[in-house]
Amino acid sequence: MTSIEAPILILGGTGTVGSRIASQLASQGIPTLIASRNPPPSSSLSHVNFDWDDPYTWEPIFLSKTNSTEGTTTEPEQAQQSSKPQPAPQPIKSVYLVAPPSLSGDRPMIEFIDFARSRGVHRFILQSASSIEAGGPLMGKVHAYLRELGQRGDVEWGVLRPTWFQQNIAEQPTHKESIRSESKIYSATEDGKIPWVSADDIASVAVRALTGEEAPNTEWMVLGPELLSYDEIAEILTEVLGRKIVHVDLSSAELEKRHARFGMPEEYARMMSAMDTAIKFGAENRTNDVIFSVTGTAPKKFRDYAMSVKDVWETRMEGMGLEGKA
Repeated sequence: MTSIEAPILILGGTGTVGSRIASQLASQGIPTLIASRNPPPSSSLSHVNFDWDDPYTWEPIFLSKTNSTEGTTTEPEQAQQSSKPQPAPQPIKSVYLVAPPSLSGDRPMIEFIDFARSRGVHRFILQSASSIEAGGPLMGKVHAYLRELGQRGDVEWGVLRPTWFQQNIAEQPTHKESIRSESKIYSATEDGKIPWVSADDIASVAVRALTGEEAPNTEWMVLGPELLSYDEIAEILTEVLGRKIVHVDLSSAELEKRHARFGMPEEYARMMSAMDTAIKFGAENRTNDVIFSVTGTAPKKFRDYAMSVKDVWETRMEGMGLEGKA
């Protein structure tokens, strides 16, 4: 009888980084289980429904595939099923943790870590952020908890602290829509610089952390290869798109209101605005070689990413073939 390798669990496996991790794992033939509220739009990967706020969705992750059923069952069916042997627990090799979009998301994350440990999981890799230290808010509390467990020898662990994603410029509505319809990009960073990082590179680092013979058992600051201000991002977009893109520098209060207009909760909008203020004063003015040292591949540059997705910023007139000629 051949043994089946335990899968790697990707929480938030349909998100910007999680979906890329799942894709990279699948390309290497590594069993992968995606857990999210909604299944991926098109994927042959295994998926299970998961909700941080609903612990009843946690247990099915750790049951063998034979136990998963779709829909509901009648009472006679339930009685018939209850007489059958119970499925064996499904081992999970390692877990990638992505926080829920909540300012109190640390509580269910810590509870889930304990739950998963009770089901035999020994390695946890957390996606945090470059701006959040261990013990800080949100993922910072989870970071500190994993570090404590690791120091006691209870788990293998790692924390990825990526900086701002290059993909934000093309995928976040606040940026994508303003670039497309106004030829403007807004921030409250003045001339502060950011080592913009590719989500593909973050995923590559995560795959090493999840699958390596030894876990990182530390934090990795995952930064891009070049420091660019929003003014410089606008200059690159100008060259890529062939029309003038302007960076509009807002006050912190103005940016907070802008986030709110796009539906962001008030507290979250305040936090995001504060992060821009930190960038203005140099909080992200740093880079390193983590991506290359971990993966052996040079990190991607923003210009290359912008060239690959420039159609998303195409104006309506350009989309109708009415763009101006040089």
